[in-house]
Amino acid sequence: MREHLEELLGEPVGRVHDLGASHAWTLHRAELRDGREVFVKALPRGTSSGVFAAEVAGLRWLGEAGPGAPLPDVLAADERMLVLPWLPSEPPSVAAAGRFGRALAELHADSPGAFGAPWDGYIADLPLDNTLDEGPWARWYAERRLAPFLRQASEHLSRSDVRLVERVIDKIEELAGPAEKPARIHGDLWSGNVQWTGGAATLIDPAAHGGHRETDLAMLALFGCPHLDRILAAYNESHPLSEGWRARVPLHQLHPLLVHVCLFGASYRSQTVQAAEAALALR
Repeated sequence: MREHLEELLGEPVGRVHDLGASHAWTLHRAELRDGREVFVKALPRGTSSGVFAAEVAGLRWLGEAGPGAPLPDVLAADERMLVLPWLPSEPPSVAAAGRFGRALAELHADSPGAFGAPWDGYIADLPLDNTLDEGPWARWYAERRLAPFLRQASEHLSRSDVRLVERVIDKIEELAGPAEKPARIHGDLWSGNVQWTGGAATLIDPAAHGGHRETDLAMLALFGCPHLDRILAAYNESHPLSEGWRARVPLHQLHPLLVHVCLFGASYRSQTVQAAEAALALR
């Protein structure tokens, strides 16, 4: 691992601290000889994947929106390793949350012109269908996000559970709310992918694509985020949300919950069913 990191960076590496594993890769904090620290994701020797290429593409694509939401620099990457700066964590403040809400609104306001993305996507280590489509979002979401992951998750769901989500897919145009232009979204914006550092929120580990901006906000709410009310208030002041957006949160949470069923099994079944039922209650 150290040799590969040195080859990738082109400079000597000091100590490497193992931080455990996440999905198919291992995580590390490495000290460079010049005193800098870096964060490393690495696949086992002899394996390769397009997941790091997708992450790099997503970070750079999000950065095309300008100096809005802070993003880490990509220091080096190949099919086996991704190297980012080490970002020391700090407690999030209310002021930082407000800045984050405004920055996220600025990011979303920069439309890429189509739903999807021009690269093969991943969420965790699961492939995402990023087929580009100018809309409408509702059908794109149903065909590219809900239906594929429902098929994968079905082994952990009952037949009635599957039929319930299929009803959401069938009724998607009625449930999706007012039409919106594609937004440049993070795509996997749960609180663990918001790194509070340097008085700001830095976005890491994206599943970036052109999507619906309510998706990122629903993800922030899914597992809880510090000062979420302040983030949402600052966002709404900068880029007002469409009427009824709060009621549509379960619809936008349905895809990441299906992803969690695929990754972790039936422990997320109940939450997924509740989201589908809440989404159908919008009719």
